[in-house]
Amino acid sequence: MLDFTVAIPARFASTRLPGKPLLTIGGKPMIRHVAERALAAGARDVVIATDDVRIAEALHMDSVTVCMTSPEHRSGTDRLAECADQLSWPDDRIIVNLQGDEPFAPARSIRQLAELLAESGEPMATLVTGIRDLAEFNNPNAVKVVIDARGRALYFSRAPVPWPRDVPGSLPALAWRHIGIYAYRAGFLKQFSALPATPLECCESLEQLRVLENGFGIVVAAALAEFPPGVDTQEDLDRANIFWASREE
Repeated sequence: MLDFTVAIPARFASTRLPGKPLLTIGGKPMIRHVAERALAAGARDVVIATDDVRIAEALHMDSVTVCMTSPEHRSGTDRLAECADQLSWPDDRIIVNLQGDEPFAPARSIRQLAELLAESGEPMATLVTGIRDLAEFNNPNAVKVVIDARGRALYFSRAPVPWPRDVPGSLPALAWRHIGIYAYRAGFLKQFSALPATPLECCESLEQLRVLENGFGIVVAAALAEFPPGVDTQEDLDRANIFWASREE
């Protein structure tokens, strides 16, 4: 049985939706939904990395550890790297970084990602899904991934790539959207966090480009079960509550 940890960065001071981890879906704080999805995936343990005691107080759950981290971190990756030190994770421990605004993350795909990393020779793994329409392909908030013949990421971009030169304005068959979930071993997580920001990372505002720019590989696979949209805005939260209610009927 595969042994892995799911770590969930959760920041209270979200710019677009303040207090997001504690906003409720079906009467339950969103962060609890995310933790339950991680436990359903078969994680050995689940760690919530947060900088706010209010989030910690909402998480009295079996098999869930709260790791209080600095409020100065610029990214979830940096927050998890502090957890790696605080909790003394061994360098070979598989860590799945699940965002705290994914209340409906499919357990099957969380586990798939851990297995993908375990079976690969790469230090990092992530998931993608096919892009279905031109609006999504052209949307800079939908991050695109170009993948090589071995299933490794060549590039991540907010731009519409690969661009179909001979049929401009069409949707290429190789259009993949990145799902913002990662797996890495704890030793690489700390190494990644310690690397300085890189030019392409800063240009695209995509921290995974730091990995590629430093010559490390990221193995990629299509998610076996799709991730419903995460929660970034009040409208997203309203849709999430409607979706939850429909499941309960």
